Amino acid sequence: MSKGTPSRKTRPVAVEVEGKPLAKGVARPVSLRDIESFRDAVEFLYGRVDLERMTPSAVVKDAYKLDRMRALLEVMGNPHDNLRTVHIAGTKGKGSTCEMLTSCLDACGYSVGLYTSPHIVDVRERMRIGARLISEADFVQLTVVTGQAAAKVVAAHGEATFFELTTAMAFQYFLDQAVDIAVIEVGLGGLLDCTNVIRPEVSAITMIGLDHMQILGNTVEEIAAQKAGIFKAGVPALSVPQEAGVLKVLREKAAEIGAPLEVLGSDIDYQHRFEWGGGAGQQTLLSLTVGGVEYDHVEAPLKGEHQAHNTALALCIVARLVEHGFACPMEQVLTGLESTKLAGRFELAWKSPRIYLDVAHNPDSIKALMKTIGAYLTYDSLVVVFGCASDKDIESMLRHLASGADKVIFTRAQSGRAADPEKLIERYRQISDDGACQVAATVPEALDIAARAAGRGDVICATGSFHIVGETRKRLDEVKAKRTVKK
Repeated sequence: MSKGTPSRKTRPVAVEVEGKPLAKGVARPVSLRDIESFRDAVEFLYGRVDLERMTPSAVVKDAYKLDRMRALLEVMGNPHDNLRTVHIAGTKGKGSTCEMLTSCLDACGYSVGLYTSPHIVDVRERMRIGARLISEADFVQLTVVTGQAAAKVVAAHGEATFFELTTAMAFQYFLDQAVDIAVIEVGLGGLLDCTNVIRPEVSAITMIGLDHMQILGNTVEEIAAQKAGIFKAGVPALSVPQEAGVLKVLREKAAEIGAPLEVLGSDIDYQHRFEWGGGAGQQTLLSLTVGGVEYDHVEAPLKGEHQAHNTALALCIVARLVEHGFACPMEQVLTGLESTKLAGRFELAWKSPRIYLDVAHNPDSIKALMKTIGAYLTYDSLVVVFGCASDKDIESMLRHLASGADKVIFTRAQSGRAADPEKLIERYRQISDDGACQVAATVPEALDIAARAAGRGDVICATGSFHIVGETRKRLDEVKAKRTVKK
């Protein structure tokens, strides 16, 4: 690292870094030679083009291509080629499936790398070994190494994006840590996503629906074609049950590429049901026969009827890995499955009043969330703190929201993609005649309003985007810290 670097006060800033506002006074982004701390590394990465935070209209036409990613990895010695991986794409359920799979393999004694996106609070959530986040020191070192490699391909390929850099960092980290296998979640789509440079042991696709239509296509069939881009010749492919049109596309793409595709419920014996479990409340149970193993009446570890498909998919991936030499006894697999935890998915973050966090960020996810709240919780009124990205199918999201919420407080996260809450409430009033609603300028203000509005028997749920959930968690942590100091 070079000495005599500029003080932080002279450094430019456009966003928050891990919840802390950066200094004002814009001059230039943090350069590679300035990196001396974790904060420096995060500032450097946030200074790159971040497609997750941009509206689709602002994304240049050639933003999604693999040439630059391949060139970057070539300079780094192609770490991904020396990893055993599983690749998971889909519109809804990717994160849940990745977490369940990781937990199952971890319980079987394997060192499992997990790469997911986006993060909720800490960027290190994206790179884990089992449940353990990458250390700040390793994160800094990898930022420098990857940044240096990226600098060597700028002339031929342009500046690497935030996601390209973090993906390359994850590959290198998992190789350095000598993981037995890495579970890789697709960022967007599949075909042109920068994770799609790997040749996995298994490819899997969760439920496909309408999302990111400006980039992936206007129909579920067009979107399915993009998701199927992760299929590789000779690599086993798996899918949950899909709409007829989606399934047709997946089968056609799999046949074209020569990927043996199996679908739950069609090619693999699978059933599930949602029932009342007495003292345990509602239960999502599934039965599955795969790889000569019979899973009978297995309970999905995460709440919601929709989690049955994700659970079964994770177990199917385990079965395919067994065929590739992994030892995964059923008892250990089920022990790992039961211990699965996933932040930001129907997560109880505060007990009085009850505040739940859920990163539902498309129509299908909001629909599933409203159904899950109704099935698992007893309450007088449901107060929802809601904000979403402006490029979503907002009309459908609001319609599903209106089916369960008694009051909605519309707000916006600190993201360039965030929809204007004034426009959200205007559209919501057209959909819901009797739904109480109001606007709050910020997430903390919305939470304060919700807390005042909620009675003892009410439930508050913050949802609509990862950013809303992340800012809610930060606010709750601040309140908790102040209460601790007072004690």
